[in-house]
Amino acid sequence: MTLSIRPVSPADEPEWSALYAAYREFYREADDPAKVKAAWRMLFDPATRLEGLVAVHDGRVVGLANWREFPDQLSASTGIFLDDLFVSPEARGQGVGEQLLEALARVARDRGIDVVRWITAPDNATARRLYDRVAELAPWVTYDLRP
Repeated sequence: MTLSIRPVSPADEPEWSALYAAYREFYREADDPAKVKAAWRMLFDPATRLEGLVAVHDGRVVGLANWREFPDQLSASTGIFLDDLFVSPEARGQGVGEQLLEALARVARDRGIDVVRWITAPDNATARRLYDRVAELAPWVTYDLRP
């Protein structure tokens, strides 16, 4: 599959939104167009410090990666946290996710960033096969504290 990976642009909103809604559904989140719209706005709000990449095939957005830099005090450096990675079902198994991760690794290298980090669901077996091939499983356990 011939892809181009590029930063998300305002013109991508309809296709990005459809993919993001499917991403939310994949993680069993309720259908909520207002949350999809809010997530889209975050990508263009400088206060959130979010950035996005899209994978484009034949003029269609078939994958997305949303991320942000974070300070890593233990290593006295900066990291990238990948918040969202999603590939349309019809484009899966064709290297889209791997190319998005490679593009994010290039961003990290270009910025002098030491690590790209992300989480996934334990039962996300298909994605984990890719992740196990291109990255190291971190030894950390994640918790959510709901105030």
